[in-house]
Amino acid sequence: MASVKSEQAKIPVTIITGFLGAGKTTLLRNLLSKADGRRIAIVVNEFGSLGIDGEVLRSCGIEGCGDEDIVELTNGCLCCTVADDFLPTMRALIDRPEPPEHIVIETSGLALPKPLLKAFSWPDIRTRMTVDGVITLVDTPAVAAGLFAEDPEAVAAQRAADPSLDHDNPLAEVYEDQLNAADLIVLNKTDVLTDQEIATVETGIAQAVPRKVMTLRAVEGRLDPAILLGIGAGAEDDLQARPSNHDGADDHEHDDFESFVVTIPEQKSVDGLIEKLKKVALEYDILRIKGFCSVQGKKMRLSVQGVGTRFRHEFDIPWNDQTKDGRLVVIGQTGLSKSGIEEALQQG
Repeated sequence: MASVKSEQAKIPVTIITGFLGAGKTTLLRNLLSKADGRRIAIVVNEFGSLGIDGEVLRSCGIEGCGDEDIVELTNGCLCCTVADDFLPTMRALIDRPEPPEHIVIETSGLALPKPLLKAFSWPDIRTRMTVDGVITLVDTPAVAAGLFAEDPEAVAAQRAADPSLDHDNPLAEVYEDQLNAADLIVLNKTDVLTDQEIATVETGIAQAVPRKVMTLRAVEGRLDPAILLGIGAGAEDDLQARPSNHDGADDHEHDDFESFVVTIPEQKSVDGLIEKLKKVALEYDILRIKGFCSVQGKKMRLSVQGVGTRFRHEFDIPWNDQTKDGRLVVIGQTGLSKSGIEEALQQG
């Protein structure tokens, strides 16, 4: 009976993963809006020095999004900093006088979930927490557009010219690892695709994942919390069924990607800003741009979220920064022209 009680006392943890811009924070906001008073702690991890997603959650006005319920880890990736960042954070949460009833971790879009799952085998964590489920959010339009697919003809030509070349696709590897770790795969943003396009993505996922995983379609990450929480997977005990492109590696470095923050002046108009962001993203092959900006004549702060050349924006909270300077996080594959991007974004 004692062992059963111990198992029941474990705090369930849900890991939300998915590539840059898949909609993880939006899904989390929707989840929190329907929490019905349940004590949920949120751990947000970002690739870069400026935390945007945690700020988005704090400004959403939903009960349960207070500072004490949201822990933000920036300038790193949990799959690389388990011992330094993740374990102390989790210990602090479970040692609270009133521990959370559920913990949700939103990983960086570049995170590999498996090293994070392995961390739940640490003795003082394993006895007090269990991974209720790994939810992988898919940017369905990006997959349909071939963002994560190799160009077979180009690879063949490169291999013929120089057989020693490394043909790894870092975007595809991260995407595959996130799919393989999943207990639930959510195809997000399906409202902008046809049924045939969605079906093609579903077929590709079914062929890529070596085990049967439930797949759901969603718009704006709107799913019932009863579907997302309470999966009961115990994923930390099922690692062998979740293969990774990086199995066997001692650690995982994100040398394939880089991130930096650009400060931009107050903008003349929303439309002008968005057009500029689209142009810069296309010219410099940027994966992700997100952050906050000030617009002339507007008292509210403009929140901007971009994936490739697709951008969304909304005025969220009153702008309190007296300088009215905006800050944007830029993420892309290593080799971005930081000076060129900064100059283009800072133009009036």
